[in-house]
Amino acid sequence: MASSTTGWRLTDGPVAVTGAGGFIGSHVVEALVRRGVQVRALVHYNAQGTIGALRFVEPALLETIEIVRGDVQDPYAVRSLLRGVEAVFHLAALIGIPYSYVAPASYVATNIGGTLNVLEGARAEGLARVIVTSTSETYGTAQYTPIDERHPLVAQSPYAATKIGADYLALSYHRSFDLPVTVVRPFNTFGPRQSARAVIPTIVAQALRDSGEVRLGSLVPRRDLCYVEDTARGFLVLAERPEAIGNVTNLGTGASRSVGEMVEAVGRIVGRRLPIVEDAARVRPERSEVNELCADASAARALGWSPQVAFEDGLARVVEFVRAHEADFASAAERYHI
Repeated sequence: MASSTTGWRLTDGPVAVTGAGGFIGSHVVEALVRRGVQVRALVHYNAQGTIGALRFVEPALLETIEIVRGDVQDPYAVRSLLRGVEAVFHLAALIGIPYSYVAPASYVATNIGGTLNVLEGARAEGLARVIVTSTSETYGTAQYTPIDERHPLVAQSPYAATKIGADYLALSYHRSFDLPVTVVRPFNTFGPRQSARAVIPTIVAQALRDSGEVRLGSLVPRRDLCYVEDTARGFLVLAERPEAIGNVTNLGTGASRSVGEMVEAVGRIVGRRLPIVEDAARVRPERSEVNELCADASAARALGWSPQVAFEDGLARVVEFVRAHEADFASAAERYHI
């Protein structure tokens, strides 16, 4: 294996991606393949044999990907996944905040236990890079803005608590065993392929109905919205930077928008005013709601990354995607799913 502290490059050997069937994971896989990297992609096993968002990758690219079905909760499956690769991009996680109120133990098992399995497997196999995915939700409501990596971590949901645990576990493996861990902390990512349960696809799916009525929870929370291809490129940039090893690095734009402003922006793109109806079922518990997230991504910028896609340009691509896959979003447009 190449040295973890010198000139390792993505093209030095095959890499594994966990959570490859997810929204960001599928875009990371695609970005890697376009760079000429050999990818082994772990998708969550299911009886239907589906591959999640990887189904949207163009067939010629998809044919080059080694798809493995399994579960990060299984240490034997993870060890097998990592055998013979140079690096792992660990994106597998349970991410829905509302569901973490209902099934917190499953979040601990997947987000903390799954990360432990990846770290142990990477250590045993001597990987040159271990890229672990964090989330801006670990910061809780901003105590100051923009939020840099020194901001306190405040878990306001069981989901956030498990991600904080996974981050600290990953960093402990760097300090304890010199495992070359890089923690990437994306702020709110949006774009094509995102689950219908996320806020922007939810707004768009409802906006494209005949009524145009948009049912939402609170309109006040503000989020730093980064287009998914920019986020995926950030993973690749940080993976090749030895300076990122042992550190947490934010990915975000440095600008925030309220949920209400998101609705207005979607309305401008679809060319109609969107009436908003408050839906109590969509409102987080008061002390669990994260009111503002806005990134200080100067550390990532110093390492050569910056966002390239403007918010409204990315939003227009989401509208186009939802229109093209109307059936996938029909249920979300009709009723709320946690």
